[in-house]
Amino acid sequence: MTPEQYVQDKTARSGSSFYYAFLFLPPPQRAAITAFYAFCREVDDVVDEVTDAGVAATKLAWWRGQIVASFGGQPSHPVMKALMPHTADYLITPQHLLTVIDGCQMDLDQSRYLDFAGLALYCHRVAGVVGEVAANIFGRTAETTTAYAHRLGLAMQLTNIIRDVGDDARRGRIYLPMAELKQFDVKAQEILNRGYSERFTALMKFQAERAHRAYDEAFALLPDADRCAQKPGVMMANIYRTLLREIEADGFQVLHQRTSLTPLRKLWIAMRTNWRGR
Repeated sequence: MTPEQYVQDKTARSGSSFYYAFLFLPPPQRAAITAFYAFCREVDDVVDEVTDAGVAATKLAWWRGQIVASFGGQPSHPVMKALMPHTADYLITPQHLLTVIDGCQMDLDQSRYLDFAGLALYCHRVAGVVGEVAANIFGRTAETTTAYAHRLGLAMQLTNIIRDVGDDARRGRIYLPMAELKQFDVKAQEILNRGYSERFTALMKFQAERAHRAYDEAFALLPDADRCAQKPGVMMANIYRTLLREIEADGFQVLHQRTSLTPLRKLWIAMRTNWRGR
């Protein structure tokens, strides 16, 4: 299996909404974003699939070394072999990749966030930087497009957090800030025990409203000059925001289930965005 086949299989198997946006890119950009996304999946899987925190930390350290070696001309992992030919063309730096790993490291080091400032740092590392790299690959000409990408990354990560409250709780993690749980009088143990209440619903409405604001702020930052090039990002945003609205319509039943959209619906949203341009 070639490195290119490896990253293609990794991305396709993930079932991610990102995959459907990649389909509309020209081959060079599609190859770059597929390799980059496969890298993100590899390091994220270390945290999600390795049960021993010590082993996971060792694996993340290995990936840090692999980044240094790859940018030094000696990639060994198929993901890095697939990614390295695109780094210069799309301004992908070692720091971009190391920051993503720093975000994954936060998952090993803490399972709670005291306030939104701490959560925002996590979102910056695991989603904002990913958005920045993706925007560069899609074609960025304006500096404000970078700000748009970071804000969109925040919005999408907040959507993930809302969707995955139950799944994360089963892993012992709560991403919802502790200060906000206190504000709405929701105990951490209620979430861990999958206990619904009006207080929990109010808390989740608060989280959804923040995510919607982030989507609106992101689109307001996207300059006209880059709107066409950034269409794949808008596709992903529309898929994620549709998911968020589904969760809202279902009354935030996220503690016992993981809401998702069908592949056909994701493809339809991507196609509709491509036709309409927004």
